[in-house]
Amino acid sequence: MDYQPVVVQKRVRPAPPKHSAESRYWRQFKHPVFVKEYAPVTSIHFSPSKPHRYAVTAATRVQIYAPRTQKVTKTISRFKDVARSGTIRGDGKLLVAGDDSGLVQVFDVNSRAILRTLDAHKQPVHVTKFSALDQTQVLSCSDDTTVRLWDVPSQSTITTFAYHTDYVRSGQVSTSNPHHILTGSYDGTVRLFDSRSGSCELAMSTGSSNDGQGVTPVEQALLFPSGTVAVSSSGSILRLWDLVAGGRCIRALSNHQKTVTSLALNSTSSRLLTGGLDHMVKVYDVSNYNVVHTMRYPAPVLCLAVSPDETHIAVGMSDGTLSVRRRQPKASENVTADTPFSLASLRTGAFESFLGGTIPNIGQPRTREKSKAKFTGDPNEFKVETKRKRKLKEYDRLLKSFKYSAALDSVLRKQIPPATTFALIQELIHRDGLRSALSGRDDVLLEPILRLLLKHVTDPRFGEMVCDVASVVIEMYTPVLGQSPLIDSLFLRLRKKITAELRLQKELLKVRGALDMVFASTALAS
Repeated sequence: MDYQPVVVQKRVRPAPPKHSAESRYWRQFKHPVFVKEYAPVTSIHFSPSKPHRYAVTAATRVQIYAPRTQKVTKTISRFKDVARSGTIRGDGKLLVAGDDSGLVQVFDVNSRAILRTLDAHKQPVHVTKFSALDQTQVLSCSDDTTVRLWDVPSQSTITTFAYHTDYVRSGQVSTSNPHHILTGSYDGTVRLFDSRSGSCELAMSTGSSNDGQGVTPVEQALLFPSGTVAVSSSGSILRLWDLVAGGRCIRALSNHQKTVTSLALNSTSSRLLTGGLDHMVKVYDVSNYNVVHTMRYPAPVLCLAVSPDETHIAVGMSDGTLSVRRRQPKASENVTADTPFSLASLRTGAFESFLGGTIPNIGQPRTREKSKAKFTGDPNEFKVETKRKRKLKEYDRLLKSFKYSAALDSVLRKQIPPATTFALIQELIHRDGLRSALSGRDDVLLEPILRLLLKHVTDPRFGEMVCDVASVVIEMYTPVLGQSPLIDSLFLRLRKKITAELRLQKELLKVRGALDMVFASTALAS
């Protein structure tokens, strides 16, 4: 019979909490790139067209970054005052931005030339956006309480909405109906306008602030692509509005500790992302509006944006930091139509004529250059398999040779874990070899054993075995006590530690009895 090695009981550790599939997806956005601007980043916008460059507005300039390299490709700085809300048009060719002087300017992205200047506003313009369905129209919202829809070719105002009574800091043209415009203002209202009639179709009030100092300003308002639901942020509260039901508030969410400054949807509008002054970005599941993930940032968040292909999350902060988190898309997410050469182009010979290559045999099996070597020999030949011997550890080899004392010494070293040491002691007890391993020791060989007992006497995993070994050591070496000061001091320390542990256990029993009485009286009272 082969020798059976000592079995070391492994400590069962609690399994780490498993992240949900949702959380695992958002955790893929990692390796953040931090870019330091010299002023707060107030706006980020991704181009809807590939390669999805994004415009970052800070101070008196708008910078356009390449998503792959995170490098600045264009810088537009032809502003008279602080720039606001740099937004790229759907085709990626034009950019519109406002500034604190009240100007709205349209730029050519490639040449950075000013193509149009719209100057009807009298105060800072915080919102400038192209219409999603009519790219010749621009929406602007200003601190002069007006909202304007512009015709870019003629540089004229199509419609002016003057229903707000305070700063208008948020606005959006509906992606399903170009005539519907949603705005949010510091007068505490969210309004839905119709550009055909020039009137306000719906007015939704967020109510008064908690401190009684008037209305709560609306920082952001966002319209869902369906055009039937809107979300707004007032302070730390998110409100959902049912536009079909006459602007009724259907939900109020309070998951941020401070003001929510930015709202964004992912590409499928199934997740809502919110950023706030509490340094947090939270992700909501639109189906039930539960928070499914939270991201923490080093400074208050002023703006955020998600790339249309959901590979980048860009966040701008009040200390001038731009943070870009990236996700590597899976191969299954890549669209085959975007590949440079399709199967059809290969069949036409384009690959051969332009690259000088050869066209592979599409649809036909590949021939293997190297075939597997076939077994040759007598089929009746009997093959004997050899088993590789398991290498024994040092203490197993000593136990196999019945060298109990040396085996015990081999597991008393510092680098040996206590679970292994006590597993070998347990094996010695089963073999009735513990006394043989402990006998005949001088103070030098007895010291590591006493230090082991002293260290683990209060460990609940090994306490019982320590007591058994200590009783054997005391019985064997009582006649020689007083001959070594070192051994005597270790015995005294062991006695003090056991006395302290017994005192602790008595106190715990008293506490347990008191708690039992409290629980019993509570049960009777109920």
